[in-house]
Amino acid sequence: MNSSQPVIVAGGGIGGLSAALALVRRGFAVKVLEQAAEIGEIGAGIQLGPNAFHAFDALGIGEKARGRAVYTDEMVMHDALDETLVGRIPTGEAFRRRFGNPYAVIHRVDVHRSLLEGAQETGLVEFLTSTHVSRVEQDEQGVTVLDQHGNAHRGQALIGADGVKSVVRQQYVGDPPRVSGHVVYRAVVDKSDFPTDLQWNAASIWVGPNCHLVHYPLRVGEQYNVVVTFHSRRQESWGVTEGSREEVQSYFQDICPRARQLIDLPKSWKRWATADRDPIGQWSFGRATLLGDAAHPTLQYMAQGACMAMEDGVTLGEALRVSDNDFTRAFALYQRSRIARTARIVLSSREMGRIFHASGVERLVRNDLWKGRSPERFYDAMEWLYGWNADNCLARN
Repeated sequence: MNSSQPVIVAGGGIGGLSAALALVRRGFAVKVLEQAAEIGEIGAGIQLGPNAFHAFDALGIGEKARGRAVYTDEMVMHDALDETLVGRIPTGEAFRRRFGNPYAVIHRVDVHRSLLEGAQETGLVEFLTSTHVSRVEQDEQGVTVLDQHGNAHRGQALIGADGVKSVVRQQYVGDPPRVSGHVVYRAVVDKSDFPTDLQWNAASIWVGPNCHLVHYPLRVGEQYNVVVTFHSRRQESWGVTEGSREEVQSYFQDICPRARQLIDLPKSWKRWATADRDPIGQWSFGRATLLGDAAHPTLQYMAQGACMAMEDGVTLGEALRVSDNDFTRAFALYQRSRIARTARIVLSSREMGRIFHASGVERLVRNDLWKGRSPERFYDAMEWLYGWNADNCLARN
């Protein structure tokens, strides 16, 4: 094996950069192939559980990410029809003590920037933009990745972190996406335009029949993230387009005025027609493996998509460490360590979407579910998710 060859990472998003950082920490040079014209990120805010901060620390960028996050006091859920408080989870000192790290919200671009700066500072990550993976070939010594220009990129191994419409997954798995019919509108609003009666330092959700709304502060509270989700009346196909104010307003006629004012705020919206895929039992194939959304695309209801991608990167690095940098063994261990956990996120996200969007009597059951629950009981229920860290990430069998 020619150890001077880099490891190739398909995709320069949050997952790809997490993989690149983990690989560099194992002593590998990395070549990132990104199909966009520049390395960047689109989107708005995302939520970061303690597991995300454990991942940041393990990837060596904890300080960068912490400086860009907004630390919330609580997670709070209200009924969007009558303003009933459904549940409140404090995320202050007791939460941090329990999980060893905070809960926070952050602009997706700021997560990406922290990872990118970390990768660039190593001097061991090469970036090729406007490079779209078209095919992968393998032999005993390594992989050859062919791009749309016919160029061949040779490496020791391939990490397919090429997102929800992964070419690498298509070649090795070939499974169809599962379009949810749920549409997500996302926007960022300046604080000066945001209602003062909703300027809470909280990750806040308003749940209604076939819809919900989310808001929380970003960038030291100077902006607010606004996300609204609804079940579309028409057949959807997976993708991102410009949103229409008229469309989004047409889905929220029946909710309370306090929540409804959120949808009147944004000057422009991005519209996501969402999809996931059914969990799979294999995503490593010889010297190629999948990571992040390429491995386990999920709906957004658990707020864990970016967190899972970063966990993947850390786990991949740890698997290489205990496998003495043997890719075939490491990829098998990485996969074994991640499949059940990420599948639980995918399946839980589907179920959480159903709970959020309950109507009729099911809505009343939902509103009773968490009534009177103590913070400690909430924390117990979250232990499986937020208790993850680099020390316990590998499968023990």
